Amino acid sequence: MMARTSTALTLLLASCAFTPHDKAPVSLLDGKSLAGWHVDVPDADGGKQVAPSFVMRDGILVSNGVPEGHLITDASYRDYRLTVEWRWPGEPGNCGVLVHASTPRRLYKMFPQSIECQLLVGNAGDFWCIGEDITVPDMERRRGPKAKWGVEEDKARRILNLTDGSEKPRGEWNQMVIECRGRTITIWVNGTLVNQGTECTADHGQIAIQAEAAVCEFRKVELARLD
Repeated sequence: MMARTSTALTLLLASCAFTPHDKAPVSLLDGKSLAGWHVDVPDADGGKQVAPSFVMRDGILVSNGVPEGHLITDASYRDYRLTVEWRWPGEPGNCGVLVHASTPRRLYKMFPQSIECQLLVGNAGDFWCIGEDITVPDMERRRGPKAKWGVEEDKARRILNLTDGSEKPRGEWNQMVIECRGRTITIWVNGTLVNQGTECTADHGQIAIQAEAAVCEFRKVELARLD
């Protein structure tokens, strides 16, 4: 991905400072179990016995990558800042954090309706539109020709992030901060603003973490409600 620096980024930086009045963050992980979450793995349909896609190990949430599916909060949220710390313990690969999630298996009979905040190595901070949509500056440059935009399987659903080089090397912990305020979603990776979208077609929903081929570890999934 080519480095992308623009006036739009400068405007985003000026408009996205954290506020001092947010409520104290709470962990969405208890360090011992998957309490407060439920698993949706199509390969387990009908009571089929499969290896766990998600486990809590030594206080760390592990997405095993396979069987593919999602770990979804039981609760729905709006107006919050989500802080996620993740790393690739082995070969880096694909994973994602989904916000404003709703209808299960909306796309490819797998992905819940949502906006995905991408963790795929080298692409952390991309938006993927999954049955929901969002608008960013320089949309055609970052999403492709307008005629191809959409939120279904055969449409241009990926919206590139604004920076390169924000991720840390394999094995090191990364931090992603996702702020959902009204119909605006803003993403920072390791302290660098990497994306902001407005006019999102949803303003609340569940939060989901993917299992998508590669093992990914999470030592923090923490939510602070915004005033």
